[in-house]
Amino acid sequence: MKNLTKYEGIIPAFYACYDEKGEISPQRVRKLTQYFIDKKVKGLYVNGSSGECIYQSVEDRKIVLENVMEVAKDKLTIIAHVACNSTKDSTVLAKHAESLGVDAIAAIPPIYFRLPEYSISKYWNNISDAAPNTDFIIYNIPQLAGVSLTPKLYSEMLKNKNIIGVKNSSMAVQDIQIFSALGGKDHIVFNGPDEQFLGGRLMGARAGIGGTYAVMPELFLQLNQFIEDREIDLAKELQYVINDIIALMVSCYGNMYSVAKEILRINEEMDIGSVRAPLTPFIESDFESIRRAASLIQLTKEKFIK
Repeated sequence: MKNLTKYEGIIPAFYACYDEKGEISPQRVRKLTQYFIDKKVKGLYVNGSSGECIYQSVEDRKIVLENVMEVAKDKLTIIAHVACNSTKDSTVLAKHAESLGVDAIAAIPPIYFRLPEYSISKYWNNISDAAPNTDFIIYNIPQLAGVSLTPKLYSEMLKNKNIIGVKNSSMAVQDIQIFSALGGKDHIVFNGPDEQFLGGRLMGARAGIGGTYAVMPELFLQLNQFIEDREIDLAKELQYVINDIIALMVSCYGNMYSVAKEILRINEEMDIGSVRAPLTPFIESDFESIRRAASLIQLTKEKFIK
C-alpha cells in the first residue's frame, strides 16, 4: 500500500511570477516559494492553471519549477503539472520534473481536439512513462479542458502503477465520491473547487489543491483543521466566508489571478507582477472589490485562527 500522507493537507496552486517586462522572474518565484514554506502549507502545485501554464513556453515552465525546487525541495511536497497539448512537450517536462526530484507530476487531458478516451489514456501513459519513478496525478477540469474524466477512463488509468489519484476540479461533488470509490484506500482525490472544499472533503477528498489558497492559506489550513476535528458548524461558517472572498475576487473586470496577485501585494507586501496576455490585468474600478477582499481575509483570520 502506498504512503500518501505527504499529499494530505493544503496544497496551494503556485502563481506565475513575472518581472516588469512580463518575463518569468526567478527571484520572485523563489520569494513566493519561501512565503508558502513560512505559511506551513503541505505542498505546492506548480505550473497548473493558476500558474498560467497554457500561456508559457516549455522553457518558462522549466525555469519556474527549477526555482521552486531550489527553495522547496525536502521542505514541501511538490506536484508539477506537465501537460502541454502535444505529447512531445509534455514528456519533455515530465522528464525534467523527475530529474529535479518532484514528488509527483500531473496532467490535464489534451485540449481543443475532442480525442477519444483511448487517445487520452495513451497520452497520459506516455507522460507517465517519461517519468517512470514519479507518482502521477490526473487533473480533471472538464469546464476548461472540455473533456471529462469518466469512471471508465479512470478505471483504465488505474492499471498504471504510477497513478496515485485525481485532482478533481469538476463542480459535481459526487465525482469525488466516485473517484474515491474506484481508487480505494491506495489512491487519493484532491478537491479542486475552492468554494466546495468542505463538501469535497466530506465526500472523500483527502486533500485540496486550490487557486485561491495562496491569498489566504491560513484560512484553508484552519478550515481543514476544523474538518479534521469534526467541528463541522465552524467549518461551514468559515467556508461561507471564504466563498464571499472568492466571489469578490471573481467579480472584477480583471482576471482573478491579477486580483489575487494584488491582494498578495496589499496583505503580504508580495510583488509577483501581473498576468500574461491574453489574461486581463485588473483595472482601477476593481480596486474597491480588491480592497474589500483583502480586508475580509484579514478580518476572517482574526476571527477564526486559533
